[in-house]
Amino acid sequence: MSPTPHGTAFTHSPGRTVAFQSPGGTAHAGSGKASVEIVVPVYNEERALPGCLRTLHARLTEGFPFPWRITVADNASTDGTLTVARRLAEELPGVDAVHLERKGRGLALRIVWGCSDADIVAYMDVDLSTGLDGLLPLVAPLATGHSDIAIGSRLAPGARTVRGPRREFVSRCYNGIIRLTHGVRFTDAQCGFKAARTEVLRPLLKVTRDDAWFFDTELLLLAEHNGLRVHEVPVDWVEDVDTRVDVVSTATDDLKGLWRMARLKASGAARVELPRRPAPAAEHPDAVLAPPTGRGVLSWEVGCFIAIGIASTIGQALLYWLLRGWWQPAAANLVSLLILTVLNTEANRRLTFRKAATRPARAHLGAGALFVLGYLVTSGAVLWFKHTDPGASAAAETAVLAAASVAVTAVRFAVLRLAVFRRKTTA
Repeated sequence: MSPTPHGTAFTHSPGRTVAFQSPGGTAHAGSGKASVEIVVPVYNEERALPGCLRTLHARLTEGFPFPWRITVADNASTDGTLTVARRLAEELPGVDAVHLERKGRGLALRIVWGCSDADIVAYMDVDLSTGLDGLLPLVAPLATGHSDIAIGSRLAPGARTVRGPRREFVSRCYNGIIRLTHGVRFTDAQCGFKAARTEVLRPLLKVTRDDAWFFDTELLLLAEHNGLRVHEVPVDWVEDVDTRVDVVSTATDDLKGLWRMARLKASGAARVELPRRPAPAAEHPDAVLAPPTGRGVLSWEVGCFIAIGIASTIGQALLYWLLRGWWQPAAANLVSLLILTVLNTEANRRLTFRKAATRPARAHLGAGALFVLGYLVTSGAVLWFKHTDPGASAAAETAVLAAASVAVTAVRFAVLRLAVFRRKTTA
């Protein structure tokens, strides 16, 4: 029984020390290449496990260029999975089996990854739904140091999937919710095909809390929040209907997890001390470099803010014009300004001030105060105009509203840049 930093013990196969296998299937004796440990988490998979391990083992032996080891992580199976795993570990060189006394895929990955001596750790589902042609593209950018985490994606351009409409709908909705609520760039959080550099993964594992299916999303949200580079590999994916996933309960747990992660990021507790990646540098010795900060950044921010501001002003004017047919000026202005303010703030957070890494909660709270200012100014302008010219048309009101919005926009840019999205200075 081996203790872990996570408070859960696991048991290795008796009397076994499994070495990494070099390309060609021989024992690894130190080639200088990055070593890779592939974990297959299983729960009651005695039927699927033999086919998975033999297929994966053959593919790695035939053409995988990095030293590798396969570890079956049995998390509290109640059937013969552990017996099957240990028998296959005796049969196949480079295969290990560990047993955890508690159930949970996330728990199994956190513990086995956290204790691994490999340079790169990966995992895949036992059903091999993801095509193994994607394994080398998954690992290669980590081995070169280009990326920190790599994920298979069923939703990235170039991916090919064969699955039922129900699972397709649930997957797209869930990943859409993640992007909407957390502003992430990755497209597929739950594909069971991921890898990471152990050096940067360990600090993240100390912050993760989920023991089940949300672990993948939790890890990726932490990685992107802390500025790690996430590489996506479009994969071929074929659904295996013999699954242990309860879609309804898993979806409920995932939504709870997203809320917990939003609170964690808002509190600042999601920030992790990670190894520093070197700053970008020109390869050519005679390259003429632009200044890293200053006018170039300001030009981008001003240009992007103006473009978003123009789109927001037009959008608010159109929405106000539509609502004005049913509502009074103040109500129509309130609703149109509220909707466009939320969209405007999110667009500026993701595009204009994207390098400031401001938390969504702070961004929208700061914008909320500016919303009050903008509403008072624009409503006051419209009411003053109506008082001055009671017979004015809705089109004239809209023009006054647009002019007032331009003035408010200029003030918003200054406040957002100097206060809400202020960059932290480094020594």
